Amino acid sequence: MAMSQRDSSAFVVRPGARVLLVDGMERVLLLRGSDPANPTERYWFTVGGGVDTGETRAQAAARELWEETGLAIPPDALGEPVWQEVAEFPFDGHWYRQDQEFFLMRVPRWDVNTAGWEELERRTVDQIRWWKVDELESTDETYYPAELPVLLRRLLAG
Repeated sequence: MAMSQRDSSAFVVRPGARVLLVDGMERVLLLRGSDPANPTERYWFTVGGGVDTGETRAQAAARELWEETGLAIPPDALGEPVWQEVAEFPFDGHWYRQDQEFFLMRVPRWDVNTAGWEELERRTVDQIRWWKVDELESTDETYYPAELPVLLRRLLAG
């Protein structure tokens, strides 16, 4: 069944917060992983995840940034969200509908530290890479969100 035809009751609905971590060379950090229920289908994605109960989206984004990269920042350092989308995707036997906001965080340089990863991340994420926009535009690999190159070009220009 196509995602757009799924019954809304079939989804786990949750808010999400994601971070576009961009370094001084104007590259964005992406992680490559898979759905545990479909480990052969690999895809690249931005830092981030679901918002925990009681968290603001900025707090969730800052927490996810620390957990997934080791970069600790106060939530207010993220500023206002730069983009929003509703993503529908399968993960670990469930379908999610995630209304997610994206924050932009610029750093001169960052060496990712994965000490904060949970067991699931260690099992499903196999690569971390900094990507230039033109590399995203020319790759055959799958990444999310699909609009990432357009979004990055707009943000980096402004």
